[in-house]
Amino acid sequence: MKQVLSCIQPTGNLHFGRYFGAVENWVRLQESYGCTFGVVDYHGMTMPFKPDNLRLTSWEVAYNLLACGVKKENLFIQSLVPEHAELGWILGCVTSYGLMTRMTQFKDKSNQVNEGGKDQFISAGLFYYPILQAADILIYRADYVPVGKDQEQHLELTRDIAQKFNHVVGKEYFVAPEGLYTELPKVMSTADPTKKMSASLGEKHNIDVFADPDRIRKQIKSAVTDAGDSVEGEMSAGVQNLFALLKACKEMEAYESLMTDSQSGSLKYVDLKEAVGDALVQVSEPIRERKAAIIADKKQVKYEIKQASAEIRKQAQQTVKEVKDLIGLLNVKF
Repeated sequence: MKQVLSCIQPTGNLHFGRYFGAVENWVRLQESYGCTFGVVDYHGMTMPFKPDNLRLTSWEVAYNLLACGVKKENLFIQSLVPEHAELGWILGCVTSYGLMTRMTQFKDKSNQVNEGGKDQFISAGLFYYPILQAADILIYRADYVPVGKDQEQHLELTRDIAQKFNHVVGKEYFVAPEGLYTELPKVMSTADPTKKMSASLGEKHNIDVFADPDRIRKQIKSAVTDAGDSVEGEMSAGVQNLFALLKACKEMEAYESLMTDSQSGSLKYVDLKEAVGDALVQVSEPIRERKAAIIADKKQVKYEIKQASAEIRKQAQQTVKEVKDLIGLLNVKF
C-alpha cells in the first residue's frame, strides 16, 4: 500500500476552511492509503507562541482530528517522536544556504511578524523549518504528500534534499515523494471573500467547525455577498463562496436548485444563506458529538495517542538509524 504523510500545526481553531481544504480529505485517504498524520508542535514554535499554550493546543488539535474521523493509530504528536528533529539537523547539513534563501514563505511569514512597522523577534526556526518539514516527510518514506499550490515549493525542496542526501551517501536511499493533488474546495472568508478563510485574520474571517449551531448560522447570515466586485451577468465572489460551501457540504439538491435560481435571476440571498447555514450545521453536529465523547474520556484518549505515537516512532527510529549509518554517524542501540 502506498504511504501518505500530512501534518498540521497546533495553531488556530479548526475552521471550515481547514476542514474542507485538508482534514476531510485526510479521512477519505485512509480508505485507500497507508496514512500517517502528525500534529507538528515543533513547527508551532516558529512563530510567536506562549509555552503554556503549546501543549494544550497540541492536544486540542489531536482531539479535533479524531473527532473529524482521523484514526488514532494513524496519528502522532511530533515532539513524542524526537527523531524528526535529529533527521532535520542531518538533512540541514546537506542542504545549501542558497537553496533555503529562495523559500518564499520565510519572507512572507517574516513580514507577518513585522506588520505594524516595528521590528519583532523572528526566530531562526522560521528560516529552518522547511528542512524539518522535509524530515517529517522523508522519515516515514512517504510516497505521496497531499499539497495545495502554496506548498508546492516545500515539496520540491523535500525532493531536492532527498536527491542531495542520496548523492552524498552514494546510494538511492530516499525516494523523492510526489504531490497528491486532490481536488479540494477553496474556502474563502465570508467576511472578505477575496481572502482565504483563516484564523489569523480574526474571528469574523473563519467559522469554527465546533461552534454551536446558532453561531454558525449567524456568521453565514452576515456573510458578504457583494463587495463591489459584481459584474453584470456574473456571480460575485461572496456568492460564489457560499455556493462553494454548499457544494463542499455535499448538499447537491439545494445547490442545483439555488444555482438554477441564480441563473434565472431569481436567487434570494436569504435563501442561499439559510441553506448554507443549515448544511454547515449538519456537517458540524456529528463532529461536535464525537468531540464531546473524546473530552469525556480524555485521559484514555491521551494514552491511546501516546501509544500510537510510540508505535509510529519505531519507523522513524529505523530510518534515522539507517541514515546515521549511511552518513557516518554513530548509533545508540534501541
